[in-house]
Amino acid sequence: MKFKRLFCGLLALAIATTTFAQTITTEKCGALSNAVILVIRHAEKPESGCGLSAEGEARAKAHVHYFENLKLSGQPLKPDYLFAAADSKESRRSRLTLEPAAKAFGLTIDSRFKNKNFQELADEIRSKPHGKVMVISWHHGEIPELLRALGAKPKQVLPKSKWPEAEYGWVMELRYDADGQLSEIQRLIENLPLTGNHAPASAAP
Repeated sequence: MKFKRLFCGLLALAIATTTFAQTITTEKCGALSNAVILVIRHAEKPESGCGLSAEGEARAKAHVHYFENLKLSGQPLKPDYLFAAADSKESRRSRLTLEPAAKAFGLTIDSRFKNKNFQELADEIRSKPHGKVMVISWHHGEIPELLRALGAKPKQVLPKSKWPEAEYGWVMELRYDADGQLSEIQRLIENLPLTGNHAPASAAP
């Protein structure tokens, strides 16, 4: 009888623990239910300084029209939430890249997370809803690991799992299903009309 009671108690504890774990997982995944995350690199940098070059400023402004017209299955993908890497002494470019879009869409830029703290950013996104369409402006060196933290495999969209030094015109589109699980990732080409001698970006082999 004692053994039976002990067995039932352990079984009940196991069921409760499993249910609790499933609840946590569901809540975290639920934050990304049917969401789309668009990851971009900050716009072009000048020869010196922490801001954007003239070409970078043109790209930042061109993003407004780009996001206004970006669609998925015929539905517009206008941003609901904007993330940018925190300002540092070396660079304010991630935030500056999104400022024109923030003004156009009436959004604020969440720049609480430092460039190296991409895992904290991913945890924040998974922990609570931030809308159905999120845009992240980040530094190219850490984007592969940011993608990994968001559930993707960088090698699927980046040559040798790295973002090329000279490339500024790519958008990583991550789509999540109703359960908040990553269902698709693809690399988009902006082809923005910029001033200067910058040629439109082309897809890597």
